[in-house]
Amino acid sequence: MTVLKQSELDVLLKEHPDWRLESGKLVRDWNFKDFVQAMGFVNRVAELAETAGHHPDIDIRYNKVRLGLISHDAGGITNRDAKMASRLSRELA
Repeated sequence: MTVLKQSELDVLLKEHPDWRLESGKLVRDWNFKDFVQAMGFVNRVAELAETAGHHPDIDIRYNKVRLGLISHDAGGITNRDAKMASRLSRELA
């Protein structure tokens, strides 16, 4: 598994403008009406992550959810993270 080059990350971020780079991770925030909706979203993320075999870092603050993607075993953002970001954006929009 190869870490993406900056030029590849630039393309990825143009294709998925809701995602950004932060502290070496691909990060996106979602806001919901309340905690229950946020937790429902997190449960949907968990199902997608399990089927993909790739699990994002999840931070929950009442009605706000932040997902972070990085391939720790590769030491950075890889194509696996790019595919997961795309899938999450597509299926959880």
